[in-house]
Amino acid sequence: MTSPTDPAARQLLAQGRLEVEGRLVDASNVTLYCALELDGLSGHAVYKPVSGERPLWDFPHGTLAGREVATYLLSEASGLGSVPPTALREGPLGVGMVQLWVDTTDDELVDVRPPAEVPDGWRVVLHAHDRLGEPAVLTHADHPGVRDLAILDIIANNTDRKGGHVLAGTDGRVYGVDHGICLHSEPKLRTVLWGWIGEPLPSDAVEKLRALPEKIYGSLGEELSAHLNGVEIGAVVERAEKLLSTGVFPEPGDDWRAIPWPLF
Repeated sequence: MTSPTDPAARQLLAQGRLEVEGRLVDASNVTLYCALELDGLSGHAVYKPVSGERPLWDFPHGTLAGREVATYLLSEASGLGSVPPTALREGPLGVGMVQLWVDTTDDELVDVRPPAEVPDGWRVVLHAHDRLGEPAVLTHADHPGVRDLAILDIIANNTDRKGGHVLAGTDGRVYGVDHGICLHSEPKLRTVLWGWIGEPLPSDAVEKLRALPEKIYGSLGEELSAHLNGVEIGAVVERAEKLLSTGVFPEPGDDWRAIPWPLF
């Protein structure tokens, strides 16, 4: 099984033979579980063909598959967050997004629990009541990998960061998946990872954000232009610069729902 951090993973994704083994039925668009094989290397991947996408009125440009690839490119170039290797390529049902499958542990990184059962150090995002009227909280781990994913979501303008999209990899890394509705030019951040509101950005993230505009004006911008329009690419720079100017994790906006539903 090829690790997400293995340099050969990109080649396997781009050139490997893709064979459908099943379908993830909970997904809103066609999402297939596939085997990958190339010259003795093997692995598994998620394949989302463009032909299986349902059009979204507020994302009229490009494809959801392209936005998944663009978010991966942004993560890789910026060093913010971890997204499994992702490529746009031909598959059994035509061109689509192919992303390396991540093996995960049983560890939960986002959860809804009674207040008394929140693990020490976890961040509480929302107080509510369950269907029986008992107190409950939306909470997530205070983990560097989760925090970096929250920063990636800000600059990628992720409008659907559900708890089930935050994975604890068996390699110890935290991975974010399912980025089809990211990178809109208008503010649409909707996430379960609001646990650091008002706190200073970590110094390593600040350095990565400072370096991002130059990358976008260079080779990264050229790569993104295959999937996004110019306004959307420029908005990435604007979000990074705004985040740097404030120096803290932002609060939710008042003009849109800031937490996705369902939560997972």
